[in-house]
Amino acid sequence: MKGFNINMDILLNEDEKIEDLQCNGLKIIQNKKWFCFGMDAVLLTNYCDIKNNSKIVDLGTGTGIIPILLSGKKNYSKAYAVEIQEEVAEMARRSVELNNLQDKIEILNIDLNDAGKYLEPNSFDAVISNPPYKLSNSGIVNPTDKKAISRHEIKCSLEDVIKTAAMLLKQYGRFYMVHRPDRLADIICLLRKYRLEPKQIRFVHPRAAEKPNMVLIRASKNGNPELKFDPPLYIYDNEDKYTKDVYEIYGMEVPE
Repeated sequence: MKGFNINMDILLNEDEKIEDLQCNGLKIIQNKKWFCFGMDAVLLTNYCDIKNNSKIVDLGTGTGIIPILLSGKKNYSKAYAVEIQEEVAEMARRSVELNNLQDKIEILNIDLNDAGKYLEPNSFDAVISNPPYKLSNSGIVNPTDKKAISRHEIKCSLEDVIKTAAMLLKQYGRFYMVHRPDRLADIICLLRKYRLEPKQIRFVHPRAAEKPNMVLIRASKNGNPELKFDPPLYIYDNEDKYTKDVYEIYGMEVPE
């Protein structure tokens, strides 16, 4: 896939910086005082098997990392990226403009629970989400803090995300999500509640001898019951270096 033309006339606000995504020249704006994207977003993007000309939605897009990075990997037709925080959505919109992707990605500054008012139900090929992992009552939480909103279920719950995904997806459309393994029972129960059949799961471990700290999930709307487990993904080897799988996901050359 050819590289993207970058619009360097985009203005940066205080505490913002432009980061190179190391993917076909794509870049993104991040604010160091807010919640910056992490490895979970990169792993989720890689996990998504998006078909050519698909119409997709990213629920809780944050910086816009998933649709922007996907644009360098997959030939989807249109992505709608939902973000409830106005300042974060505005920054994501500038990242889209930075990469000249305005015709491909639209940032929607809305509550995902209102997505049906702006997006046509039962019409999307894929819905993707890297939602807040922590329950709203877990620890001391500032409900106005941008990092807290990104990490805790303050503005939306896990059920809100799954319910909205089910509403937007067409028949047999795919839902992709990354979450924490300790929420897996809740996730599967909610997926089936809203007719999203779990089809594929991959656990992510920091190291081979350690328990998983992330889980990647694919579900299909009204799909037949058939759950498959992918081989586990290990981030570091015994020498605390990235494994071959991680180098390949990031598109980096594997050291000799």
